[in-house]
Amino acid sequence: MKKFINLLVVAVLLASLLVGCGNNGAETGGTIVVGASPTPHAEILAVAKEVLAEEGYELQIQEFNDYVQPNLALDGKDLDANYFQHQPYLDDFNAENNTDLVSIAAIHYEPLGIYPGKTKDLAELPDGAEVLVPNDTTNEARALLLLEAQGLIKVDPTAGFKATINDIIENPKNLKITEIEAAQLARSLPDVDIAVINGNYAIQAGLNAATDALAKEEKDSLSATTYANIIAVRKGDENREDLQALVNALKSDKVKQFIAEKYQGAVVPVF
Repeated sequence: MKKFINLLVVAVLLASLLVGCGNNGAETGGTIVVGASPTPHAEILAVAKEVLAEEGYELQIQEFNDYVQPNLALDGKDLDANYFQHQPYLDDFNAENNTDLVSIAAIHYEPLGIYPGKTKDLAELPDGAEVLVPNDTTNEARALLLLEAQGLIKVDPTAGFKATINDIIENPKNLKITEIEAAQLARSLPDVDIAVINGNYAIQAGLNAATDALAKEEKDSLSATTYANIIAVRKGDENREDLQALVNALKSDKVKQFIAEKYQGAVVPVF
């Protein structure tokens, strides 16, 4: 009986070793959990997932519909990385929330566009027209600069990428410019004359900056480089092998081709 028990113990130990070896094999690749906006970020990640699978990594994509929770989840270690924002937004978020998140790569740029609501042509924009812009600091400045580029307003040049409606120094048409949450812009479009909408929310609403916008940021503009969408991680994780594999997958030819074919200019790779 004692001999049988000893054999049983040995068998259990061997089984444990085999299981352990199996886990170690899986961890050679491992699982990467990334938070993202549904469109286009999660869609792009779905293609990168196929590339990562070939290297032994499993990519889990968690979708978020706002600009706050994915950074909080990353800071709280519920995510390994996120993909939804640009560097100026991340800088502001870190300053306001005492977080220490950093970028490890720029992947794509989404042109901000001025989209028609009640008014279908900027030349016909009436005095006192209602205009919507995003209410987060960096994207609001970006929207105001785009309106300025169309000759509709003039913004205090010292405000730069921190400009708000309080920094408008000339408004010849007396435009009624209202700040609202970026996620609400597209659905509010029918109620106003025009709205400046973030690329991801425009795409989600079936709008394309290249074909539907009355005006958009151009690919050679300062905004194109300043507001490229990035992969954010916690400081100290920049050189993690799995996260570098994620970057390489997102910069692959397969992903670049997908972006070009899927978004037709509404999303532009920066690699």
